[in-house]
Amino acid sequence: MISISKLLCELDAEGDGLRYDAAADSDKPQITEEKQQRPVVVWNTTRRCNLYCSHCYAGAETEPGSGEFTTAESKTFLDQLAEYGVPVVLFSGGEPLVRDDLTELVAYAAERGLRPVLSSNGTLLTQENAVALRDAGLQYAGISVDGLPERNDRFRGTDGAFDAAVRGIENCLEAGLKTGLRYTITEANAPDLEGVVDLLVDRGLDRFCFYHLDYGGRGAEIIDADLTPSEKRAAVERVADLTLDYHSRGEEIETLLVGNYADAAFLVEYARDEFGEAKAKAVYDYLERNGGDPTGERIADVDYQGNVHPTQFWQGYSLGNVRDRPFGEIWNDESNPLLAALRTREDRLTGKCADCQYRSICRGGSRLRALATTGDLFAPDPQCYLANEERRAEGSAVGGVAD
Repeated sequence: MISISKLLCELDAEGDGLRYDAAADSDKPQITEEKQQRPVVVWNTTRRCNLYCSHCYAGAETEPGSGEFTTAESKTFLDQLAEYGVPVVLFSGGEPLVRDDLTELVAYAAERGLRPVLSSNGTLLTQENAVALRDAGLQYAGISVDGLPERNDRFRGTDGAFDAAVRGIENCLEAGLKTGLRYTITEANAPDLEGVVDLLVDRGLDRFCFYHLDYGGRGAEIIDADLTPSEKRAAVERVADLTLDYHSRGEEIETLLVGNYADAAFLVEYARDEFGEAKAKAVYDYLERNGGDPTGERIADVDYQGNVHPTQFWQGYSLGNVRDRPFGEIWNDESNPLLAALRTREDRLTGKCADCQYRSICRGGSRLRALATTGDLFAPDPQCYLANEERRAEGSAVGGVAD
């Protein structure tokens, strides 16, 4: 995740230590006091979902999948994460709220010292279960809204999904749960970007996560619905503009970009154009601490059957199964060729990525998108939208920023 609000508006957030090793500079209570040493783990608690979204990375179905963890197995898995020192476990799906034991598992995660957060479509978040999850120790609920009513409902395959998600947001806020809105952009819902941000402000939310489409699960079936790189750049620029605009009016919205580390380079360029070289240097320094695309290093995924993946979008490749070996043992095993390759990717990148001056803060972007479109793990991310002159280092510039 790349925080526009942190980089451009200097808005403190609880993730400053986790992402930028900047806890000491923040006045907010921190998730961790130093940059994470262990991955945030996305846990697909179930394959079942009450909706059928066109971009679902997990390929969720309306019927249960075989081999789903029991409550006891789930707690054993959470024990593994706690023993390995994972800072955050994100309860995802499918739709995690279809599990009858979700509240019990959230409470167990909290008891084990894990920070439990939730990714949900919001439609099943009643007043009662929002309060129950809060009392169990849930720290955050991210609710997906992919457009205004007509486009969102078409995206999610169910009439009324938008209204139900908004009710879920309201129920979380009434319960006092920190809540954010998640939006994945495609050409089908791009016209609703500003409307979604306005919805967030109107409902009193203070966190917006802008997701790029990654080509996993059903997302791989709608590659043609992705924006062109130039359209993607325009959308990211609009998000940056909106963030500055709302902050100038006193709306302290935490705005995050997810899934395309060309955004990191773009924000350095944007900061230079808007604020000058000193600001661009400060933005670059934060992004260098962040470390670029986290796949296979600072983010991990475990699916409902216990298979470990390099990221939640890469469901088609398993590094091992936590029923056979503990999570930490699997994650530390660099004899796995994909894991080893991802962790040394910077020196393996080809094409325009190989000599890009922003390589250290991007690291080639999405390796999954590159693989899905070219068959080459180290080819350029097709969604890199940087101009050639932006990628080229000139003179004594370091990472595109003058000393």
